[in-house]
Amino acid sequence: MSTTVADVMTTEVAAIPETAGYKEIAALLRRHGVSVLPVLGPDRRVIGVVSEADVLDLQASREIPAGAIRLAWQLRQWSRASKATAADLMTAPAVTISPDASVAEAARLLQGRHLTRLPVTDPQGRLAGVISRTDVLSTLERPDDLIRHQVMTKVIVEDFGLNPHAFQVAVSSGLVTIAGPVGNRSAAMRLIGAIWQVDGVSGVSDQLCYPKDEQLSTFIRPPRRMHQVGIAAWSTEGK
Repeated sequence: MSTTVADVMTTEVAAIPETAGYKEIAALLRRHGVSVLPVLGPDRRVIGVVSEADVLDLQASREIPAGAIRLAWQLRQWSRASKATAADLMTAPAVTISPDASVAEAARLLQGRHLTRLPVTDPQGRLAGVISRTDVLSTLERPDDLIRHQVMTKVIVEDFGLNPHAFQVAVSSGLVTIAGPVGNRSAAMRLIGAIWQVDGVSGVSDQLCYPKDEQLSTFIRPPRRMHQVGIAAWSTEGK
């Protein structure tokens, strides 16, 4: 089975209530050494996330503007900001993920949304944990023998119904080398694709074999007429 979010997520999670002020948010971010905090509403439901950038925005512009009118307006803005809560500062709705989702899905979300951490929520939307980029990278540390076992039992036997004794599988630093017979090139490609889905695989060396006629039939040759035209054109240019 593929590694799930529940297998690698952190369950002891720092979170902030929606009523927390910006100083409390800043203190919690610093104390736990994180850049993002889930914001919790009633029943520990995740209603958003607040980041260190959200808090820094309150401190970023403290220059006193010229003119009494501008200064009065700026003072009102600073006064409002000082009363800001997590609910005011947060990004909502939060991007979350289920504990049952695959680590590959979490990686796609983190990379696609340019995020460093994802809140993990149960079916009711309550906070169950957090998965970070570091947690995702931990799957690359899977032992080679565990990767080989999954390739042999899950991929070759369960997914493809093949005889495991007909294949030689070796794994070194996540690189899977597989040799053995398959029916055709299409089956070989599907098998290699499935191996790539195994957590911890860093590469696949394909040494599978299939009938020679099948190999030859996969090459696309240009029509004979086009080939001749190409020769004629080349000959004309050479004159």
